[in-house]
Amino acid sequence: MSRLSINRSGEMAVFAKAVELGGFSAAAKVCCMTPSAVSKLVQRLEERLGVRLVNRSTRRLQLTAEGCAFYERAVRILADIDEAEREAGSGETPEGRVRLNVSASYAVHVLMPVLSDFLSAFPSVSLDILQTDAVVDLMAERADIAVRAGPLKSSSLIARKLGSTSMTIVGAPSYLQRFGTPESVEDLEAMNRLSHSYARSIDGWPLLSNGEPITLAPTEQVRVSDGEGLRQLALAGVGLARLPTFTVKEDIRCGRLTAVAEHLNPGDIEAFHAVFHGQGGALPARVRVVLDFLAKRARISSP
Repeated sequence: MSRLSINRSGEMAVFAKAVELGGFSAAAKVCCMTPSAVSKLVQRLEERLGVRLVNRSTRRLQLTAEGCAFYERAVRILADIDEAEREAGSGETPEGRVRLNVSASYAVHVLMPVLSDFLSAFPSVSLDILQTDAVVDLMAERADIAVRAGPLKSSSLIARKLGSTSMTIVGAPSYLQRFGTPESVEDLEAMNRLSHSYARSIDGWPLLSNGEPITLAPTEQVRVSDGEGLRQLALAGVGLARLPTFTVKEDIRCGRLTAVAEHLNPGDIEAFHAVFHGQGGALPARVRVVLDFLAKRARISSP
């Protein structure tokens, strides 16, 4: 008989129950078996293991040294099985760790301000937050959810929209005082246009020139790996940046940054989605509550 055809955990459970209750008859009642069935099960177990587990010379079940060792190990294994099943099928109780991949801009301006509310509502859920603007492989990164900006590629992932944002070209007053306020595409071409250091769906700035759409390539003097880095460079007066409006609207309101060349803006909109693996059954409760929270409290909104 192959090992796959033997219910070894079931045998361990019956044997452990017989030890704990002190006999085959008591175990039989609890396990809905006959005393002879329990006795035969233990006998088969002994034959397969090649050792005697119990001495049958006394009325009360007495373990051999091998039986004691097997019982102790069996109890640990059965406890591990119970724990594994609880963790895998935590059901409707949101608990455990959720790994999130989000852009630095989304983390700073949207997620972090409301994160304490989530943790208060779900104290048994822990979060690992990785900030990166690059598109990640959820399986390779062991991520449960990723928040991505821009058009979605066809894939097996499921997406939940978190809103959208317009785009705005901004510069610090100190930069504009030194180099002037751009009024035309030619003015923008002469300025330091900060850029990302990774490939994007559109490699450049979409603009309108005499009513026609064009793409103006960024300069290569300074590049940075995420949108929040671009914002910080713009605030420092290093150059102009074209950024999601939700990340700079407060800077513009407070005068830290100035929106420029608005008449050249083509009005393109960048959508944000939470993407996740959804095939193969219901989502774990820990992942579902994070998705619901992002959709309700961590949405993108900008003029």
